[in-house]
Amino acid sequence: MINVRDRQFEAYQAFLLGCKLHWTGRIFPELHALYREKAGRAANAGTPPREAEDAAALLEGEPLYRQFAWLERHLQRFKYSGRWGLQPAHDRLRGEIEAELDAPLPPGILELDPSLEVPTYFASVDIHQHPGGIWSDPIAGYVYERGARSTTPLMQQHKDLHWKFTALVNERRRGRRILDMGCGFGKSTRPFWAEDRDAQVTGIDIAAPCLRLAAQDAAAAQARNVRFLQRDCRRTGLPDASHDVVTSTMMIHEMPPPAIREAFAEAMRVLEPGGLMVHLDFIPPDEPFMRFMHFGHGRRNNEPYMEPMVRMDVKETMRGLGFRNVETIDFEEMPGALAARGERWRFPWTVIVGEK
Repeated sequence: MINVRDRQFEAYQAFLLGCKLHWTGRIFPELHALYREKAGRAANAGTPPREAEDAAALLEGEPLYRQFAWLERHLQRFKYSGRWGLQPAHDRLRGEIEAELDAPLPPGILELDPSLEVPTYFASVDIHQHPGGIWSDPIAGYVYERGARSTTPLMQQHKDLHWKFTALVNERRRGRRILDMGCGFGKSTRPFWAEDRDAQVTGIDIAAPCLRLAAQDAAAAQARNVRFLQRDCRRTGLPDASHDVVTSTMMIHEMPPPAIREAFAEAMRVLEPGGLMVHLDFIPPDEPFMRFMHFGHGRRNNEPYMEPMVRMDVKETMRGLGFRNVETIDFEEMPGALAARGERWRFPWTVIVGEK
């Protein structure tokens, strides 16, 4: 895989990462402490905050919150844009990157569908502030992969969460025929095919640029038990009861509730009886401050479906489709993350499980 090797680019991105660590570990806890102080005064006055909107009323006028929100929005923008942003840096290597993505692949590892219509809900928003989205530019998968390396900055020294999630899924059921919905550039799919070379793994995604990178990476690792298909997770075209495990990682919060329901229904269709559906995504605690911060992140990071996804009843939706033993489980992405909740900013990682 081609990496940008430019000292100015690396220094710029390292500076932004340092700023994000300060935002995560210093500004966020100060903001949380300010909220607790103001919430305590509100409770003493007989009006304790009960909803995210109540937390907003307490904090939105505070300079510290405005600083936090500005940095959240613009550190992400700076990461992608500007002279040393990810997009222009990779643009300068476009010819090399496209040549690598065009390299011959083993038969059957990649199937693209140029006629696939990108859903309006997906195409109308530059998710994560990724210029043009992750589907419209041939090198978007490269840019997305590089950007993902600093999405969770506190995890740099810990085992990747995708491997942790795979271990959790395997403890529940070691799949023989695994479908990974919204696989992106293949990072969520890799642990499944790498951990068990006897399993047959299929990764699907709408974004062809990401799938092309996923396939090249798998081919470089000489994987023979994985394939990547350009499909809509709501209508995969895969046979009924053809898989025993269906997963996704950080996918459903990028879909409006009707599309989430369609994806769950499609998972139910392609699962065999007794099969397992497991999604790793974000559901904040039912607590005003945490929900306010999570909903604000969605607005500032161009993820407009984060709040509707939380407000829909995911578990009841699954039960209505026929899933059994439905549950949501807090997921600890690195050691001590749950015990330190509220002391630093983190995504509210949650595992969503149901059986057919």
